[in-house]
Amino acid sequence: MELDKRLEKLKREANEGGYMLNPDEEFVKSLCEGLIANEKRYGIESCPCRLFEGDRKEDNLDIVCPCVYRDDDLADYGACFCALYVSDQLSDKQVPERRLPLGKRRAQAAENEDLSGHKNITLKYPVYRCTVCGYLCANTNPPRVCPVCKAKAERFERFM
Repeated sequence: MELDKRLEKLKREANEGGYMLNPDEEFVKSLCEGLIANEKRYGIESCPCRLFEGDRKEDNLDIVCPCVYRDDDLADYGACFCALYVSDQLSDKQVPERRLPLGKRRAQAAENEDLSGHKNITLKYPVYRCTVCGYLCANTNPPRVCPVCKAKAERFERFM
């Protein structure tokens, strides 16, 4: 029952966002089981294909499904790292791991704080704005489809 509900939600969100799920339904089901298990273990639906690192949720927010690497992986390889999301033009290239090791991620985060512990205003990702509805997205590229108004990526502009 829980798995069926999560699968239905995953399919609906992918469809509404303009994404395709892997056509292998058993594979998608196994990944969905992993998402549910990680939610119970860690309190977040982290990618079942990556190790949950560190002792803080913040160390792993980049791999909450859908992870921040999904759109770049789809653009470059036709699939995300775990192959849950695919494009209609799959390539035969293997998707590399884009995520930095925990130590390097923490070092980057430390560089973005001043001596008083306040965060600097340096953004890790550029911000894109949907010119149709104003939706803001911080990522390496704009989403393929705006989650609010369904405008295509071409309708996004670099905001910051």
